[in-house]
Amino acid sequence: MGELEKIPVGIIGASGYGGIQLVRILLEHPNVDIVYLGGSGSVGKPYGDLYPHLAHCVNLSIEPIDIDLITSRCRVVFLGLPNGLACELVPQLLRKGCKVLDLSADYRFRNLGTYSAWYNKDRTDHETAIQSVYGLPELYQEEIKSTSLVGCPGCYPTASLMALSPLLKQGLILPETAIIDAKSGTSGGGRQAKTPLLLAEAEGSFMAYEVASHRHTPEIEQICSDLAGYEVKVQFTPHLLPMVRGILVTVYASLRDPGLVRDDILTIYSAFYRSFPFVKILPHGVYPQTKWAWGTNLCYIGVETDPHTDRVIVMSAIDNLVKGQAGQAVQCLNLMMGWDQTLGLPRLCFYP
Repeated sequence: MGELEKIPVGIIGASGYGGIQLVRILLEHPNVDIVYLGGSGSVGKPYGDLYPHLAHCVNLSIEPIDIDLITSRCRVVFLGLPNGLACELVPQLLRKGCKVLDLSADYRFRNLGTYSAWYNKDRTDHETAIQSVYGLPELYQEEIKSTSLVGCPGCYPTASLMALSPLLKQGLILPETAIIDAKSGTSGGGRQAKTPLLLAEAEGSFMAYEVASHRHTPEIEQICSDLAGYEVKVQFTPHLLPMVRGILVTVYASLRDPGLVRDDILTIYSAFYRSFPFVKILPHGVYPQTKWAWGTNLCYIGVETDPHTDRVIVMSAIDNLVKGQAGQAVQCLNLMMGWDQTLGLPRLCFYP
């Protein structure tokens, strides 16, 4: 039997943190070949000049974003662009036969009015948007397998929804009581220079930001509403941690049945995620740490109940750049291509 022909893949927006994670993962993926790296501000520069630690294994340069060029080479295209740019390119890529995985927010929303209200951009690509599948495999695995366009989730929504989904799907909580307390490392803010992300600002400090106004709120609410079967609103508060990688989300919610105990919830979570190899449900009394997930596509989940308040407390830890971004996109690619969803994805962390 001959060697499997590799799928030619391109990355538009390859110079950011999402782009570099995609390059790292796809270089070690047995079924793909990176044939195009695209961008704007660094056109013409060898990728090894942008990331010298990869100069020995990436011999491509950043090329202009040219649809004809991209579609002549690539069967699959990842987009790691700022919000509002992917929607200008995706309809053309799809028409020319490419499968597309968008890491921005442009194709996460079914209602483009919601997108426009939160991202301040009018949209006319409604026919394209309705083709998109939300790229959380643990919820939409079958839909991802049959689509050509995936809107990959944000890092905060990924960690939040992994914690909340079994509770909402099984009707275990009063959804209006859900509070999401989320904390992220500084890489979640991207590679651009931003004052709050400077070492001198972030080191030794800890802060909340965009309280009651973060753009990931409607994304989380959209999926929560799907799971609950009616419109759900959540309280979501993000915080910045003085570290580079990782997200820890702690969800609090009131139980419908105060008689449920921790072991009941653990049994439900284990059953809900039993077919998903990247989700690790921790035994009672063990709570997740962000370092465990560094560099992996894993999500660690810990569960506790509080009989004093009749609340459930669920903790979820991921690497924001992998399961929260590039790794999850590759997991979706695997499903779209009919491959094992774990193919080429890291499951051993950088530790300590």
